[in-house]
Amino acid sequence: MLGLALRSLRRRVSAFTASLLAAFLGATIIMAFGSLLDTSVSGGATGAAAETLTTMAAVVGGWGLVLVVFAVTSTLTLSARQRAGELALLRSVGATPGQIRRMLVGEAAGLAVAGALAAVLPAWLAGRGIVGLLHDADMVPRSIGHTFGAFAAGTGFGITLVAAVVAALLAARRTGRERPADPYADAADAARLPWPRIAAAVLLLGAAVNCAVLTMTVMRDEGTMAMPIAAQAAILGSLSLALLSPALLRGATRLLERPLGAFGVAGELAVVSLRRRTRRLAAVMAPIILFTGVGVGTVHLQRTENAALATATDLPEADARTLETLNYVVIGMIVLFMAIMLVNTLLAATAHRRREFGQQRLAGATPGQVLGTVALEAAVLAAVGVVCGAAVSLLGIVPFAVARIGSPVPEGGPAAVVVVAVLAAALTLGTAYGAARRALASPAVDAVTP
Repeated sequence: MLGLALRSLRRRVSAFTASLLAAFLGATIIMAFGSLLDTSVSGGATGAAAETLTTMAAVVGGWGLVLVVFAVTSTLTLSARQRAGELALLRSVGATPGQIRRMLVGEAAGLAVAGALAAVLPAWLAGRGIVGLLHDADMVPRSIGHTFGAFAAGTGFGITLVAAVVAALLAARRTGRERPADPYADAADAARLPWPRIAAAVLLLGAAVNCAVLTMTVMRDEGTMAMPIAAQAAILGSLSLALLSPALLRGATRLLERPLGAFGVAGELAVVSLRRRTRRLAAVMAPIILFTGVGVGTVHLQRTENAALATATDLPEADARTLETLNYVVIGMIVLFMAIMLVNTLLAATAHRRREFGQQRLAGATPGQVLGTVALEAAVLAAVGVVCGAAVSLLGIVPFAVARIGSPVPEGGPAAVVVVAVLAAALTLGTAYGAARRALASPAVDAVTP
């Protein structure tokens, strides 16, 4: 089955692009911040410099680790779910669940290694740039040069590989529960969330609340050091809602059924699709929740931190500006990663629907109605994702504002929410519409032909 996995990778390059990109970007972030620990050890950093490098490697790298594992797992699970028919065919001709599991794990391992190899150079450049900013902020002596060593490479390859293999095993387990004669069972059981998923969401939400309480209490007099804890509250809360995205989307569909029906055939098709494809569309909504929650949360945290630094008397203005720049670079890397994953997942999900679009056209729907359906679906996903993400970001924003400026009202106002919401909507609608137009380019008869 490993040979079959390698042939599948060669023949289905486009189908695996989303997973490969997730592995590449994830390994880049993990190795870039992992190299800070290599820099600390090889450069003989001591005191505040060693603490700064170690803290950034652990805290920011930890954020990246959680987001990367989630992204790789989501894309690989989506890919396996899209191949339900193919996997069911293999089972119907005699393949055992163990053989399918080995095939999926082999594919995932190949993608993880390829993505990590491609990430080495970008990670080295990113790590070098971060150390340069630390030099400019006088947080690390210039005598300590950037080092990309065993820890960065080991964590990058190891974590990416483990995340990919675990995702493949989960996908194989889910596939093994489906009957070979019913490869599209995913659409029928969208009404249920497995209890391990619910338990994980509850644990993540509890951890987010704990981080919020810690920010307002233990970290209240710790200055800038409270920011990583508050950011973790926003990130963990976003991950919790992302896990619950099928239930959230199902509830939103019930509420929006009548408004969507006002759009005629396109609205009716959108309601049917949202009902029957809840789990697959929720896989697209999850990155929107993460993008919004992390984006709104971290931008407000930095704006609040800027206000606190502006009143500080023990920090030179030049150092404050450099520190601000460093924080924005870190924020930018994480938000950019989530934006790319949003587009990446949406492209993979929409491009796979080429046959579905062809069937709709053969049944009488016009290309305009199909495009309208996709646009309405994307609008619902964007709206629900933005609302959930913005709401859960308050778990980090409000406690940090209390800790740093003594007020529950953060700096920045609603502008950051509006900007992130518009960007999330534009990415979702633009990507879905563009991918659907490409999928409709071929004749309907060709689209439904295997």
